[in-house]
Amino acid sequence: MSDSAVREFDVAVVGLGPTGRALAHRAMRAGLAVAAVDPRPDRLWPPTYSCWVDELPQWLPESAIALRIPVPTVWTSAEHRIERPYCVLSKPGLREALSLDEAAVFAGRATEVEANRVTLHDGTALRAAVVFDTRGLPPLGRRRAASAHGIFVDAEVAAPMVGADQGLLLDWRPENGAGPDEPPSFLYAVPLGDGRVIFEETSLGLRGGMPQRVLRERTLNRLAAHGIRLTGDEPSEAAHYPLDQPPPKNSAGAITFGSRGGMMHPCTGYSVADALSLVDTAVQAVRDGRDPVRALWPWQARLVYWMRMRGLYGLGRLTTAQSIAMFEAFFTESDRGQRALLSAHADHTALAAVLVNTVAHTWPFHWRYDLVGWTNRNRWRDHPFSPAPESDEASRGI
Repeated sequence: MSDSAVREFDVAVVGLGPTGRALAHRAMRAGLAVAAVDPRPDRLWPPTYSCWVDELPQWLPESAIALRIPVPTVWTSAEHRIERPYCVLSKPGLREALSLDEAAVFAGRATEVEANRVTLHDGTALRAAVVFDTRGLPPLGRRRAASAHGIFVDAEVAAPMVGADQGLLLDWRPENGAGPDEPPSFLYAVPLGDGRVIFEETSLGLRGGMPQRVLRERTLNRLAAHGIRLTGDEPSEAAHYPLDQPPPKNSAGAITFGSRGGMMHPCTGYSVADALSLVDTAVQAVRDGRDPVRALWPWQARLVYWMRMRGLYGLGRLTTAQSIAMFEAFFTESDRGQRALLSAHADHTALAAVLVNTVAHTWPFHWRYDLVGWTNRNRWRDHPFSPAPESDEASRGI
């Protein structure tokens, strides 16, 4: 294709998940000429997205929220009520809020994504002053992972564990059937605002992740402990992705953004709210002719990412008992300290303090050596999860 046939834009966004769509939408609203590329631009995203309400940008309308949880719960060795509203996002509402009516949308797969040029599989070529690559995460391999298996349960059936405005963000109660010599996992359970509750057993930090069949079995054990029996026909969702995707070093090529660009939280697996809060920073940098990578990733933010990675390494080597003790210490920290770890993009001073305090208050004392990696650095590496019998897999619909 000749250069005369190349389409010209201010910004090209490759990948229209929530992050890419938000970036394209805000760039369009800022008056920039935007190209948006995705093989299925009209598809509604499969995963469930949640976040703290105060993480969302002011420009996002209320219709993007499906349900609010005023005071979510964390269970460690005791119950902790977190005085910070949490929400489940509405996928249809979020998509509608991120309209692309004035952008040029290309339904196709990008075969080449460069600093100023995108080539589609059919030969279509797009040129842009800035190209953002928001296509999500590369394959997991043996990287440190977030693994989760979620089962969608009718709210009436789920009521013994989770009520209409309740949510279990981390449930470490010993109800999942895992033994002390097995890698730990916790339960995440929230209502979705559509008459269902998702129960999702989650593992963080293991190299290569935890098998779905193990997580499903642990979820079913937790439900059974509360008298909840399922039919086996309930829909489910699976998550299995790396937590250690780094920020871009510079703007030499296409600029990675969202989970692909270091905005996947290494300690929690959340990314959408952080990316939504940063799209205007990226767009303003483009409008001003500044380097978006420098604007998004000042040294303070890079230091925060580095410290969170230390937390990820710690998570991946703890036992269940140690995880409970560590989270018990963390959730007795100050509100600012908790936000510095869970949310703040660049509050490096508060994050350093809360990490030190969490280690200092984890008990017994010798467990702190595991947390910082002086002992048992490679615990759980290549853990031999037992295979599930074929009859069991068939009966549970795995």
